[in-house]
Formats: sequence, C-alpha cells, structure tokens
Amino acid sequence: MATTDIIDKLAGIEPGSALDALRAKRLQARENAQKSYLSLFEPIDAGDFSLVERAAVAAFVTGLHGESPVATFYRDKLAATAGGAALRGAIDAEIARGKTSGPYGSFPAGPLSIENTAGLIYRADAASKSALGPRLVAALEHAHLLVFRPRDAASTDMKALLAAGWSTTGIVTFSQLVAFLSFQVRVVSGLRTLAAANA
Repeated sequence: MATTDIIDKLAGIEPGSALDALRAKRLQARENAQKSYLSLFEPIDAGDFSLVERAAVAAFVTGLHGESPVATFYRDKLAATAGGAALRGAIDAEIARGKTSGPYGSFPAGPLSIENTAGLIYRADAASKSALGPRLVAALEHAHLLVFRPRDAASTDMKALLAAGWSTTGIVTFSQLVAFLSFQVRVVSGLRTLAAANA
C-alpha cells in the first residue's frame, strides 16, 4: 500500500495538479524527503529516541516557526502518540516561551564579527520541567539553539545532552530530525505560496 507523501499532504497538493507536476520533475528529491520522514517518524526501531520524544521535539520545532499546517500536523501527531497528550500542554507553553526571530549568535573574532547579533537564550521553564523530564528539557533547549543560534553550538551543548541521558546515536538522529523539520517547514511554505500565486 502506498503511503501518502507527507509534503504533498501538508502543502495541499492534489494528484494531477500543477504543483504535483512540478514536484514530479524532482522525483528523487521528492522520494528522499518522504524516506527521511518515514525513517525519522515511523522507524522500524526507534532505538533510544522514543516516538513520543520525536513527536514532542517536532511539535516544539515546528511551533517555533509559527502557526502553519506543519505545526498543526506535529501538534496533532504528539497528541496521538502514546504518552504525548500528557506533554502537549508543556510543549505549547515552551513554544510560547521560546518564540523569537533569528538567527542570532556570534562569529569567531574576525571580519564576520560585525554580524554578531544578541538574542534570546532559551531555557525551559521550571514549571514545565517535571512534565517534560530531563531528556526532553535538554532536547528542547538544544533544538532552540539549532533553530535560532546554530553558529553558537559548541561541544558543551552536546555534553548537556549526554548528561541528560542522550546517547551519541540518539543525538545524531535528533540533529537529523531538527534539520529535516526546518527543511520541511520551508518547502511546504514555498509550495503553499506557489499554490496561492497560481490560484
């Protein structure tokens, strides 16, 4: 049974439409994006990065990008995942707490330092920590860093994840998931803009 292409679904692309034909011109990119989604969110073995943690991080990251069909999809996915409904309130509170614009951060001393920009350094609220647990608190704080301050990421940030119970394999998968979500949000936004322009 063929699975629904997640980007087509989120962008509202109908079979046979102009955007469907446009995506078909980059068939390998389309297929690889779908395979990435399936491996990250419907893996055969989730390992030590549980499905509910994946859904929680996805809801947080896409929520930081603002209201969109993508954010709604992952918020609903979290609620439908075992154990996710109990996290939804805390995740929504942390999205509100972490919303900002970016990118922020500092370059090493040199000619690019002129572009240094100070901004929010997000930390989870104490009230959310008991609901989220140390692994998710560390994950949300690191995800916020990757979304808004990627040039500030350092080895100490990885150590914080390890100290919270993340394995090196889990950290790699987590980083892939955050990168995929940023890609997915932008692709869906672009496709929906094209659809609106063609309407």
